[in-house]
Order: sequence, then structure tokens, then C-alpha cells
Amino acid sequence: MFGPRRSCLVRGMKRHLSRRFFLGGAAVSALGGPALAFAPEQSLRPVARGDDLLALSLGGVDQLVAGYNLTGTVGLSVADVRTGLELETLNPSTGLPPASVTKSLTALYALNALGPDYRFQTRLLARGKVADGVLQGDLVLQGGGDPTLDTDALATLAANLKAGGIREVRGDFVVDEGFLPYVPTIDPEQLVHVGYSPAVSGIALNYNRVHFEWRRGGSGYTVTMDARTDRYRPDVAIARMRVADRSVPVYTYADRDGIDDWTVARGALGNGGARWLPVRRPGAYVGDVFRTLARAQGIVLKPVVVSKGVTGQTTELVRFESEPLTEILRDMLKWSTNLTAEMVGLTATVARGWQPATLADSAARMSAWARQELGMTEAALVDHSGLGVDSRMSARDLTTALVRVRQEGILRPLLKRIAMRDSQGRTVGNHPIRVDAKTGTLFFVSALAGFMTAQDGTELAFAILTADTDRRAKAIAAGDERPPGARGWNGTSKRMQQALIDRWGLLYGS
Repeated sequence: MFGPRRSCLVRGMKRHLSRRFFLGGAAVSALGGPALAFAPEQSLRPVARGDDLLALSLGGVDQLVAGYNLTGTVGLSVADVRTGLELETLNPSTGLPPASVTKSLTALYALNALGPDYRFQTRLLARGKVADGVLQGDLVLQGGGDPTLDTDALATLAANLKAGGIREVRGDFVVDEGFLPYVPTIDPEQLVHVGYSPAVSGIALNYNRVHFEWRRGGSGYTVTMDARTDRYRPDVAIARMRVADRSVPVYTYADRDGIDDWTVARGALGNGGARWLPVRRPGAYVGDVFRTLARAQGIVLKPVVVSKGVTGQTTELVRFESEPLTEILRDMLKWSTNLTAEMVGLTATVARGWQPATLADSAARMSAWARQELGMTEAALVDHSGLGVDSRMSARDLTTALVRVRQEGILRPLLKRIAMRDSQGRTVGNHPIRVDAKTGTLFFVSALAGFMTAQDGTELAFAILTADTDRRAKAIAAGDERPPGARGWNGTSKRMQQALIDRWGLLYGS
């Protein structure tokens, strides 16, 4: 069953990884030492590969950074993976918002607690007797923290329930979302309609997003709200949309009588379009969609009752298991899915024996773990995704952790390949430097941290954090989805990151 199986996985993973991977070796422990915080005494001359790059590389790293005229603060650190020697720094101990680079730490935290083969489980339980295909009691849809559950998976559960002989349920239909705490939005500072800051609970569907589509007709707009995948498009009743005669605000949201009640400005719609909106009531959303899919199998369920836990004796009828954790983490790091990071991080905290009430509670546990096991003395996080701008990491801390885990072959295989580009932003297909890293982007916040392999095979770990928190705060206060200057600022930061990587390839890998 679920509880004992999960506990066994957690214990086994700790035995396998904690000694070598999370305690690190002698070479790595020297990374943060005072003697290694400075550049080499004798300057290393780069090999020329273009006049503009050479000009940038000949000066100090502070000169390169200053040339980009970024407002705010830049913190960076780069180190040799083999020796742990810190090669170059700028503001290395300054705590800055890591944005989605946080997800790299969340991946490590989850692997340590759950193990690479861990699978999330979503179960259908019977609370009562089953006789001749009739469940006399309640049917319980129990979430197990799976961030990847989608409408296709729910359809499979419904079909397997029917295949298992259930044709009628006489009791209630209960959705148990109590495996994880309920949080109405990942980051309260985000605009209410952005799909990347939905609610969090012990059960999720389609990354807790609902699909809103509109089309202009002869008598006005036709709008739909559904839980679509490639195979299914069930309409939903727990979210509704009304077109309002106004220009701004574009969206409004209210929780009315258990319904996600949205309005949209007519002046913003045009002829038609679609977007994903966040779901604020995950349990009700999953229950709404499952009732539709069960009805298609001939099983009629009562309106959903959302529960924070299930008491009494139950019997498992059907279960759905996710892909292994490593695959979920690889997708999370590639697509930077915030909900995945939060549910995975919360599950890792629960596996350690804690029952967090909020994302901040769980993130504090992850921060403490990072300080103790990875030497990240400046880690102070408010969530697992990096969406909250109040999180802080330092470049040196990140590089320290990256060197430590790389010596055990952890993390780099899960990271996304980052393309190297020329000064015009065009991808350089045959670039001699290979980069596997995690990006992080918020308005006036840009981060990149990971690994690079230079032309001669030298492998470096690096972290680059840039942030203008004052401009970020003003943009949030203004409530603008596209703050003036943000796109240009973030683009400049990314160009600087590329120049820094080129510099390090020339200096340390030629």
C-alpha cells in the first residue's frame, strides 16, 4: 500500500546518497574558503576568437559586467569542478533572488528525500462494501501529490474503475486533497490571472490550469472553460467566465459560492483566442472533471465533497502512478513548471516527517537542509519554484553546491542544454563550449547557474545572479503584465551571461 511503500523508498534513498553525495569531499569543502575567493595571481590571457569578445575578455570581470550598464546588482562565481578552486567572482556572497534557478535545489532536495525511482500515486478508494458492482458507501479520489496528473490520467482511472466491476456508487464522491497543504496561489504578488501561479494542494489537474477560449460571433462572444488535453475536452462547472463591458482591468477573479468566478474585459478580446487561467480550487476541479469522465463510463457520481483527509477503513480499487521522479524533475527543469516544483518540494518535506502549513514553511526546511548538507550559508527561500522574489541565494553558495553534487554525477544529466549565441542573438551550432544549466527569469531578475565544459574538456560550475529589486517592486505595484523596460533589461542580462561564459571558456579552457 501507499504509506509503507513510500516510506521504504525514502529510507533506501537516504542510505544510498547521504554519505558521499551530500557530505561532499575534501576538495569541495575548500571552495568557500577565504584563500580561494580571489582570482589567480597571474592573469591568464585568452585565445582570440573575435575582436569584440577578446576586448571584453582582456579586462577584469568587473569591467565586462560594467560594460552592460545593468541597473541593480550582479553576483557571480565560477569554479573548477575537479579541484573545487574558485576562479573568478563578483559580489559572490550577496544574497539575490534566484528565480527559477531555485528549482535546481528543489530537484536535489526531492532526490535526497524520495529517491530517483519514486512515483506519485493517485488512488480510488472504497469506503464501504462492494457487492454486485455496487459500492454501498463512498468513493474517494485520493491525491498523492502528483503534479503531472492530467485529464488523460483521470480518464484512465475512470475506465479502470468500470473495468474493475464498479457500475454504481450510492454514497458520496469525495476528493481527498489533504496529502499536501492547500495554498491559494504560489505567489500572492503575481497578477491574478497568470497561469503559472495557481493554487497548490495534495491533488492537481493539468498543472491546476483551466483552458479559457473565446470567439466573436454575430451576437457577441462565445466562451468555453474546459480541462482539455489532446484526447479529451471536458467542460468544467467550477470555473466560469463572463465578458464585461470595460477595457481595464483585463481580468477580475472572485470565489463566489464555491466557483472560480472570472470576468474579462470585452475591449481586450479581439476576434478570438485562448489562454490558460489558474485554478484556485484544485480538489473541486479534479472532482468536477472526474464526474464527467465517470459518467462517460456509465457511473453517476454525486457532487464532489472536498476533504483534507479520509477517516475510516478504505479499500483500494484503482491506482494511477506517475512517471519516475527523475523524469518529472527533468521536465520540471526543462519547462520550469512552478506547480511541479512546489508539489515536489512539499512532498519531500512531508517525507522527512514534517507537516508544513505553507510553502514558506516547507521552503524554510529546504533552506536549512541546503545549509547543512550543501554548505549554502546564504540560502533563505520562500518557496520551491523561485516565483517569490523574496527568496535569496548567493552566487558562491550556488557554485559550492554545484561542485559538490557534480562530483557524484548528480543534477547535470537533468539540466537543460543552453544554446550559445552570437552578438546578434543567433544560435551558434558548433560552439566549442557546452552548457547545461537552469535559467531563472522574473521582471528585472535574471539568473543562470549550472555547468559548462570548455573546448579542452575543462568542466566548470558557475552561477550568475542579476537583480534590480527596486524596479521589480515598482513593476509589481503598478500591476503591469509587461512592465516598461523589463524586456530590455532581461535581454541585456542574458547577453552578459553569454559573454561571461565565453570569457571563462577562453580563460580556463583553451
